[in-house]
Amino acid sequence: MSLSKGYKTKDDIESDEIEKSLHDSIVEILRKREDKVSKGDAQNFGNDFLGSLLAAHHAADKQNRISVDNIIDECKVFFLAGHETTGSLLTWIFLFLGIHTDWQEKARNEVFQVFGQENPKSEGLARLKIVSMIINETLRLYSPVTSLARRAKSDVRLGKYELPANMEISIPIIEFHRSQEIWGEDAHLFKPERFAEGVAKATRNNPMAFLPFGFGPRTCVGLNFASNEAKIALSMILQRFKFTLSPSYVHSPIILVTVRPQHGLPIILQPLDSMNA
Repeated sequence: MSLSKGYKTKDDIESDEIEKSLHDSIVEILRKREDKVSKGDAQNFGNDFLGSLLAAHHAADKQNRISVDNIIDECKVFFLAGHETTGSLLTWIFLFLGIHTDWQEKARNEVFQVFGQENPKSEGLARLKIVSMIINETLRLYSPVTSLARRAKSDVRLGKYELPANMEISIPIIEFHRSQEIWGEDAHLFKPERFAEGVAKATRNNPMAFLPFGFGPRTCVGLNFASNEAKIALSMILQRFKFTLSPSYVHSPIILVTVRPQHGLPIILQPLDSMNA
C-alpha cells in the first residue's frame, strides 16, 4: 500500500501538537515580558537570557534585530538542551546514591537541615555543600557531554602543536575527567569528598581538568540554571523518598545526544512517611 504525500502518522500528529504547544508557550512568555516592560522602562527587558534576546529583537538598529522566530528557536534550544543534560545528570546521581546510600543519607540530612520539609528556595541552594559535591563528582564521572568541538579562529600554538586556522579540535572531556594523573589512582571511583574544598583543590589548581560545562568565554550559558535545577529536583526527592538500585539494573552507558543508561535505570523507592509510620 502506498501512502499519499500528505499522509501523517499518529506520531507525526503528536509531534506537531507538541511543537505547537511549545511554540505557543514561548510566545506567551514573550508577550508577558513585553507587556510588563511596556508599563515601565521600555529598554529594560531584564538581565537574563530572555531579556537579552528581547533586547536584540527590539534593537534600535533594524538591521541587527532578530526575529520572534529566532527568539523561539533559541528558547527551544535552551529549554530542550537544559532538560536533556539535567535529566542525564540526575539519572547518574540516582545511580550513585542508590549504591552509596551513606552519601544519600548525608545529602538528605543536609537538605532537611537547610529546607526542612519546605520546598527548596533559591537562597538556600548555595548552602547545599554536600549536594554540590555529589553533583560535581557525578559530572566528573558521567558528564552528559563527553566531548567538545572547537575551531581555531587563526593559527595558534597549543603546547607542542601548531594548529592552522579553521582546524576543528575535539576536546575529550571524559579523558580529562578520568585521568589518574590529575585525579589519582582512584579516578574511576565515586568519591564526592574530592570536591570538599572546591573545584580548584579537586583539580590540583588545573581548572581545565573539569569541563562539564566547557570553559572560558564559551562556558555553557546554562551552567547556573542546570546546577540549580538539579539541586532543586534532588532535594525534593530526598525529602520524600529513600531509594536503592534495583537488582535488575544492567550497567551499559551509551551516548544518544547525552550519556544515558541503555536499559534505563530501575530504582526502588520507599516513601519516608512509610518508614516513620
